[in-house]
Amino acid sequence: MYYYNPWNLDYKQPFGAVKVGQAILLKFDANQTQVEVKCIIRRDFGKRYEFLMSKDESGFFTVTIPFDENAGLYFYYFEILEGSDWEQNKRFYGSSGIGGEGLLYTNENDIKPYQLTVFEKEDKAPAWYRDAVFYQIFPDRFHNGNENGQVSHPKPNSFIYGTKSDTPFYVKEENGDIARWDFFGGNLRGIINKIPYLKELGINAIYLNPVFSGTSNHRYDTNDYLKIDSMLGTQEDFQELINLLHQEQMHLVLDGVFSHVGKNSLYFNINGDYGDDEGAAKNPDSPYFDWFKFENYPFDYKSWWGIKDLPEIDKDNESFRDFIYGRKNSVLSKWNDLGIDGWRLDVADELPDSFIKGIRENLDRYSEKILIGEIWEDASNKISYGTRRKYILGGSLQACMNYPFRELIINLLNGNRSCQDVAHQLMTLQENYPKDIFYNNLNNLGTHDTERILTMVGKENLPLAVSLLFVLPGIPCIYYGDEAGLSGGKDPENRKYFPWDDISPEIYDYYKSWTKKRLLENSLKEGEFSSFYSDRLLGILRYTDSEVFVEVINPSEDEIRIDYSKITFLQKFDFIPKLKHLLTEQVISGKSNLDLKIER
Repeated sequence: MYYYNPWNLDYKQPFGAVKVGQAILLKFDANQTQVEVKCIIRRDFGKRYEFLMSKDESGFFTVTIPFDENAGLYFYYFEILEGSDWEQNKRFYGSSGIGGEGLLYTNENDIKPYQLTVFEKEDKAPAWYRDAVFYQIFPDRFHNGNENGQVSHPKPNSFIYGTKSDTPFYVKEENGDIARWDFFGGNLRGIINKIPYLKELGINAIYLNPVFSGTSNHRYDTNDYLKIDSMLGTQEDFQELINLLHQEQMHLVLDGVFSHVGKNSLYFNINGDYGDDEGAAKNPDSPYFDWFKFENYPFDYKSWWGIKDLPEIDKDNESFRDFIYGRKNSVLSKWNDLGIDGWRLDVADELPDSFIKGIRENLDRYSEKILIGEIWEDASNKISYGTRRKYILGGSLQACMNYPFRELIINLLNGNRSCQDVAHQLMTLQENYPKDIFYNNLNNLGTHDTERILTMVGKENLPLAVSLLFVLPGIPCIYYGDEAGLSGGKDPENRKYFPWDDISPEIYDYYKSWTKKRLLENSLKEGEFSSFYSDRLLGILRYTDSEVFVEVINPSEDEIRIDYSKITFLQKFDFIPKLKHLLTEQVISGKSNLDLKIER
């Protein structure tokens, strides 16, 4: 009786997010004689608009709506008046909650509206980034490149593991604080020595966890933004790493931790490591004093998530902003000038939109640099600290870490979400994100903040997880050691030392085969995306004007013969008849995948 589907170009053009100043054409199917249809649009937390739709010659109710106000989120649904003027019945049509075709509602307060993202400007990524296969390295746990294997400049009050195969373990005080930070001794020379290994694996970009001076093994407690941690090496070592990577057509992205610093940092210095008069906690006249918020000076201060090791910085402080990205000799400028290729912003939700924009403006002074944000949810509609975030609407973040994809993959393979649900969620994310951001997102199966993917899905599911990492839109990133077969739960088990003498050849070869395929297949690097499903199969389409790459995932344990009549495509394509011929009667074993390619 009534129908609308924003994924179908017959009902909405263009698909997905739109740019400020762009108009959208909406069509609503109301197969009734006496009916009036309006499109109701609400600006996020703001004004309500009504647009009367007119019936076209094909019988659809249509309206063209210009979005020429500010960027942001808009939410829309349809109001339907049934019957004659003297006896009318008001009904509503909105989203089903899983995207695509919607539902009829009788009460306006119950409606789940459709989301429309309106962005400020396109955010193209550098060409090298869109062609990248990333590798995330936790420096202390990767490789020690010293000739004698000794640990460089061990930190006071820490301990070094007896063997590289030891499982990481935190030694804590009775109150839960870390008593001794633990180290394996990985360093920059170790990364330099393993460039050939990374090249052989198919890696052409590296994302490094923090390398600046810190107290802990993870170095998210920055002590000095302008110095390389002495355990990792020197600035000369770092420069050599950059130069060698660039010689190999590889790129390097650093971790920017600008929400907080270490309590023993140059800027806070609660223990007096930098002298009795240096730092905010020792000297109220310190140039850094206004960076922090003290409740009761000096020991009661605002800290990141209440962790006293990490005094929180006031990101609205002009002095801090100037230090990080503003002046000529800022933190960003120093490392950018050395030749790094971009930044990943830690806890981007903790950074004001204006702060992130300032960082982006700094990077835009250079060519070919990327800005990635750590965001765990759908970044298009994220609310943090009571504010709707605008960091992917243009001139800010160019990409986000794609934790939503990771969650979908794990839940699918563990039987916690259906193929239909995952297919719809993937399309919804594509619909919500500006196109450039969606294809720029950094995809990961695991990071230093999550359990290892092998632990999460098991060995029989691992090949399916890896195939999805490389087939889905976005930039694939391998967490160090995943390709070697490392397992582990939450921190610290997910931060083991790389098992150089015990690499799983089976797992390694599977990762390597996919890095090679990713680098060779234009449709995987540049192709558009859509999804399809049956009751027990998930399908991924990556397509260009000339070819289509098809990935079919069977997460069940049963062998499945494809019955084409039971497949649901979430969008319409001219190549579907060819695909039907190719897929019909194909057999996919349990816990396996099928990849095919056709010409258009």
